[in-house]
Amino acid sequence: MSNYKTIETEKIEAEQLVDIFKALANGHRLKIYNILTTCCTPGTSCASDEVFSCCVGDLDSQLNIAASTLSHHLKELHRAGLIHMRRDGKQVFCSVNTQAMQQLQNIFSSNLVGVKS
Repeated sequence: MSNYKTIETEKIEAEQLVDIFKALANGHRLKIYNILTTCCTPGTSCASDEVFSCCVGDLDSQLNIAASTLSHHLKELHRAGLIHMRRDGKQVFCSVNTQAMQQLQNIFSSNLVGVKS
């Protein structure tokens, strides 16, 4: 059983929403997520494996944080179900979980009506 969450249902669980907000409550993780949403969303110009790895590599220099810290933040975003991660040898490829992003947009636009208690 994996420790990582997947967002598969139409309605998001309140507990899952708390995990998402906890992940985004950190300034570095919020910046990382924002960068990934602008450059690594499937269907955008960088939606290829080559550019995904470039995005992850660029995060280190853009945020000026240690590689181990960046790795931790990416893992927390992945654990919350906000991003997908795939390892290929020593490279890690990340992309935004567009389903999670859409659900968050729906929740905010409906004043949290989509949250199950």
